[in-house]
Amino acid sequence: MLSSMQMMTKLRPFVRTFLKEASQMFEMYIYTMGDRAYALEMAKLLDPGREYFNAKVISRDDGTQRHQKGLDVVLGQESAVLILDDTENAWMKHKDNLILMERYHFFASSCHQFGFNCKSLSEQKTDESESEGALASILKVLRKIHQIFFEELEENMDGRDVRQVLKTVRKDVLKGCKIVFSRVFPTQSQADNHHLWRMAEQLGATCSTELDPSVTHVVSKDSGTEKSHWALKHNKFLVQPGWIEAANYFWQRQPEENFAVNQIKN
Repeated sequence: MLSSMQMMTKLRPFVRTFLKEASQMFEMYIYTMGDRAYALEMAKLLDPGREYFNAKVISRDDGTQRHQKGLDVVLGQESAVLILDDTENAWMKHKDNLILMERYHFFASSCHQFGFNCKSLSEQKTDESESEGALASILKVLRKIHQIFFEELEENMDGRDVRQVLKTVRKDVLKGCKIVFSRVFPTQSQADNHHLWRMAEQLGATCSTELDPSVTHVVSKDSGTEKSHWALKHNKFLVQPGWIEAANYFWQRQPEENFAVNQIKN
């Protein structure tokens, strides 16, 4: 409870371990669209011993663009900066540096604020897993990126770019998957520009409009479509669109049975 700010907040599970481990690989900044007072309160909660951030706290009062975050207020080359944020649109100029985090909806007010019609973690009387939650998953990704950047690219020090490493690691997530979408997009022209199609390709999958034996997954919300029937008949994976989004957040292929279309009950 932050009485001075008349608000309540909760730290995400695993955050202490995450910060300790990440600080051994990276120089870390806090960057928030909140005001300076909020930023400093969050820094106190996250880093009471001032071990990790010290004065490296940036608020909207420090930014140079209204409603946007920019790397121009961060010391360091853009080619060596990674961003963890749950709001993609805040980084329009730096999407190639961004690792998009899943929002932490512990309180019901958080779900309502972002337009989610679902029960919050507190309402479900549960919380994220320490060992398999968002922060633990992303820490593994950070370790991998750090290793590639500093060890595998050791001979090309000047040409190293973490944005390229990020793309390479991301493309491994759904490598070998060939996806056909069924009634997820109204038209083919919308499919080509749809965020799910682009997301799947960025994760290394091949997307197609045609069914053939090389297809591994049909993505649909409806088990009654022709393509869905084909998937079941030919023993292919039939999954909900959330399967792609979950892979994107966790940077690893998720168990298809957790996203099976025929498990949806009205």
